[in-house]
Amino acid sequence: MVLGDLGADVIKVERPTSGDDTRAWGPPFDERGESAYYLSINRNKLSIAADLGRAVDRALVVQLIERADVVVENFLPGTLEQAGIDSRHLLRGNSRLVWCSITGFGAGSRRPGYDYVVQAEAGWMAITGEPGGEPMKTGVALADILAGKDAAIAVLAALSGRDRGVSIDRFIAISLAESARAALTNVAQNALLSRTEAARWGNAHANLVPYQLFRASDRAIVIAVGNDDQWRGCVRALGLDAMGSDVRLATNAGRLTHRDLVISALARVIATRTAAEWIQALDVARVPCGVVKTVLEAIQDASEASPLTGMPSSVGGKVRFAPPRLDEHGELIRRCGWDAFETLPLN
Repeated sequence: MVLGDLGADVIKVERPTSGDDTRAWGPPFDERGESAYYLSINRNKLSIAADLGRAVDRALVVQLIERADVVVENFLPGTLEQAGIDSRHLLRGNSRLVWCSITGFGAGSRRPGYDYVVQAEAGWMAITGEPGGEPMKTGVALADILAGKDAAIAVLAALSGRDRGVSIDRFIAISLAESARAALTNVAQNALLSRTEAARWGNAHANLVPYQLFRASDRAIVIAVGNDDQWRGCVRALGLDAMGSDVRLATNAGRLTHRDLVISALARVIATRTAAEWIQALDVARVPCGVVKTVLEAIQDASEASPLTGMPSSVGGKVRFAPPRLDEHGELIRRCGWDAFETLPLN
C-alpha cells in the first residue's frame, strides 16, 4: 500500500474463492461485504484471483512477474517453489526485477508468522503492560506494520541502487521477527549494557522522569520531559517552583533516582485542574504533552480519513484506487496485463 500510495502500479494476486484472509476479519464490514481490516491496507491495488496449482494461472503470474519491477510475496518458505515459481530463475530472467520475500521467522522456518505470536517472541509483550501485571500486546498489529514499512524501505533502496547502476542483491528477505526485534531499540540496548531483563513500566518510562500518564480532574494526559530545560519549564507551568530549584532533581539521572517523589508531587497537582488547562499551560512552557484521545477523536484530526480507503497516506501519497473486491480486475488483467492501469479512471 505504501508503494501504491507513492505511485506504484500494484497488482494483488489472491487465491480464488476466499482471497486475502483479512477480507473475512470482521465485523465491521462495509456494504460490499469487505472487512474494515482489509479496507485499511488495500487501497491503490488491482485484484486478480489466481490458482497457482493451475498451469494457465501460474503462467499468467509468471508473465506479470517478467514485466514487473518488484515482486512482494509472503508465502511460507518453499511454497512458491513447490508451485513452480522460482525466484532465482525469475531474477536471472529479468535483470530489473527486485524480489521481496516476507516471512514470519526467516527463510529457515516454516512457522506461520502472525503479529501476535511475534510480539510475544520478540520481547514486546514482556515489556508492555502494568508492573506486576500480565504481559500485554500493543493495540495495533505493529509488528506487521513495521515489517511492511521495512520492506517498502528496502525495496525503494534496491530500486534506487538498480537505477544508479550500483551492484545490489535484488533478493530482499524481511521477517516479522527481525523487524520486531530491531524495534526494541533503546530497550534492547539497556538490556545489552546492563545484562539485566527489561521490566514493564506501564505508562512510565524506564529512562526518563517525568515521562508518563497523569490524571487531570476530567481525563488523562501525558507529559514527556526529554531534557532538563523541559523539566524546569514543566515545574514552572505546574506551579512547583521549589522542585525546579531542588538540586537532587536538576538532572534526569537525579529524577530517576527520586522517581516516586517527582511523580507523586506532579500527580497531586495535575489532579486539581482540567486536562485542557494543563495542556495550555504546558504548551506555553514548550513542554511535550498531550491528551489521551479515543480513536474517534484521533480520526477527527485526520481530515482525509475515509471509511473506504482508511487513514491518509503517512508518506504524502495519494489514493488513486479504492480497495478492490476479490478478482475485481481479473478479466482486465488477463486481457491487458500491466496495461490495465492505463484503462482505469483514477479517483
